[in-house]
Amino acid sequence: MYDVQMMPYFSYFSVVILAYHYVLADKKQDVENHLEMGKTFLSKGQFADALSHYHAAAELDPTDYQIFYRRATVLLATGKMKAALPDLHRVVELKPDFVAGRVQRGNILFKQGNMDDSREDFKFAIKHDPSHSEAKEKLQKISEVQEMIEQANDFFENDDYHNAETLYNMVIEHCHWNPELHRKRSKCRLARGDIQNAIADIRAVAKLVPDSTETYLEMSEMYYEVGDVENSLMQIRECLKLNPDHKLCFPFYKKVKKLAKMREAMEKSVQEQKWTECLKKGNEILKFESKVDNLQLDVFRHTCKCNMKLSHVAEAIQQCTEVLKYGNENDLEILLDRGEAYILNEQFEKAVEDFQKQRNAGKQEINKAYRKLAHKWHPDNYQDENEKARAQEKFMDIASAKEVLSDPEKRQKFDAGEDPLDPQSGGGGHQQGWHQHWGDMPFGGFGQQEGGYSFKFNFG
Repeated sequence: MYDVQMMPYFSYFSVVILAYHYVLADKKQDVENHLEMGKTFLSKGQFADALSHYHAAAELDPTDYQIFYRRATVLLATGKMKAALPDLHRVVELKPDFVAGRVQRGNILFKQGNMDDSREDFKFAIKHDPSHSEAKEKLQKISEVQEMIEQANDFFENDDYHNAETLYNMVIEHCHWNPELHRKRSKCRLARGDIQNAIADIRAVAKLVPDSTETYLEMSEMYYEVGDVENSLMQIRECLKLNPDHKLCFPFYKKVKKLAKMREAMEKSVQEQKWTECLKKGNEILKFESKVDNLQLDVFRHTCKCNMKLSHVAEAIQQCTEVLKYGNENDLEILLDRGEAYILNEQFEKAVEDFQKQRNAGKQEINKAYRKLAHKWHPDNYQDENEKARAQEKFMDIASAKEVLSDPEKRQKFDAGEDPLDPQSGGGGHQQGWHQHWGDMPFGGFGQQEGGYSFKFNFG
């Protein structure tokens, strides 16, 4: 028999239970709504919006493995591997027999170079789904890659960097999220002097291990070695952001910052055409840093022009030549500066050689060369009648050369074997004599190729 006095308490308890069920129902509906919205945004490629809904769903129900799996999928689509992996760990924890979650996690672990754990995930997938082709394929690939890593490491430890790098290249195609592989390949590349690609590997390490002061220091030092002071300064600042009192980063930062200011002063003097000041600033840099060849070449790129402008011909030619020899042999600006220095030194054949080394001349470069050479061979500069007559001929040749080089249609005609300045010319027969007429002029420079003649005097 019921106790009448207890009835109010039973009624209250029933209300609480009923309210709880309503809350659960609302919560479940909210989760479903977030999942549906996340799916919609994901299909549209709106990853940020999709993530916001999956975050909300995970807060409402941290026990639903599907929420974490879907969120991991979005994170992987946006390249956030590190954030996706904990979600996949959670998926496997909540539902150990979920094969898709195992395979997805195995793929990440494989790309990280974690062969043992990735192998276990793929084995589990095959055990629960013997026909799973991707898991079978990856299991085979793990064995192949692991063998290559062992061989590469043996080569690396025996200083056989060439063969080690070849194998690391193949391994990193599959395990590109492994920082240690990038570090070792970087050292292989450094050993053969490929600093730029070594930097690319260390840059990859910095992304994979973002809080590593040593990585930023290493990258800064590499940029310094190739003469890239701006990027060197940028990377060493990243190190100091992590540790302002770093015992290696801070003194190197002071050195790079000082050098950057010195370079800025040198470049400013060039822009303001203060040629003597340019040489002074350049010499200060050379005294400050005498061991890094690329930084010295960077100085020579500036002082080459400054010496030429001051008619220090020998110094200009020597410094320009150093830049072309050890840097970019097709550096347009340096070739033109050295060409002008050769003209000042009356070494016209060498000047023409420099002008000829550049291809696809632009209008600005052609006009610049034309002004220099036309000034040199203007008849008014010569008193002797024979020299004046020779100069007159050269001056006319220079004008003709500029006319052809500056006119795309005439230039095309010449390449086709026609005389672009002869209105009666319809073929290649007349051009040979015209070409020979230009043979030794200091602005021409054409050469014969199979099938006709083509320009050899190009700047770009």
